[in-house]
Amino acid sequence: MASTPIPPATYPAGHHPSVLRSHAWRTAANSAAYLLPHLRPTMTILDIGCGPATITCDLATHVPAGHVTGIDTTEAILSTARATASARDVHNATFATGDIMALQYGDATFDVVHVHQVLQHVSDPVAALREMHRVTKPGGMVAARESDFEAMTWWPDVAGMKAWQQLYVRVARKSGGEPDAGRRLAAWAREAGFAKEKVRSSAGTWCYSTEEEVRWWSEMWAERTLKSGFAGAAVEGGFVDEKGLEDVARVWREWGSSEDAWFVMVHGEVICSV
Repeated sequence: MASTPIPPATYPAGHHPSVLRSHAWRTAANSAAYLLPHLRPTMTILDIGCGPATITCDLATHVPAGHVTGIDTTEAILSTARATASARDVHNATFATGDIMALQYGDATFDVVHVHQVLQHVSDPVAALREMHRVTKPGGMVAARESDFEAMTWWPDVAGMKAWQQLYVRVARKSGGEPDAGRRLAAWAREAGFAKEKVRSSAGTWCYSTEEEVRWWSEMWAERTLKSGFAGAAVEGGFVDEKGLEDVARVWREWGSSEDAWFVMVHGEVICSV
């Protein structure tokens, strides 16, 4: 009997320029530091959900005698990924479309299979981790880092920021994802079949505190709120109307105008030994 296909989740933000700007800010240093000490020069890496490939290309520099394969769901974003690799003169990275729920690679293909901010957007993260395990070589690693939206914290406590956080969580769950994926990673890994002693868990943060960081972060979220796929998902889901979205964008700009503005995003991390 054929298995029932797993319904995909929908990435509510889409690939609006405001979203891609935030993705392009990510590096291996600020988004995969937990993994870097475990990399070796000859390793092969699969980077799932590579986006504009800023992390992918960084990983490639850590495996100069190895190779990184970056996959994402559309050719449109992969054209940006290839441009990133070309601009940085990275020659040991290639890109292809792919689906984390049905990877097109054979068993035991890669030394490391990596995701960053992907499992929170799929409808069955445990099945995704099993598929990642399948294509990882014995002795290799499955590595994942996911944000935890309800663990975010900020200052000052501008009225409306908590409402934005709750709105994001509701829209993400309506879209089939789990915005508090970070705290669940180790449990998901064990459910996917990794023994507890094979799962090393940790946490990492992004902190926005300088004037430049705060301005960038607040303006990015204000624009995402009004113009990215999140806006349509929020309105179509009946969570907010257009005026409500404008209010959220205003709140972000109000927070960003404070001299004391400070924001921390918390992430869960796991390295699962195969």
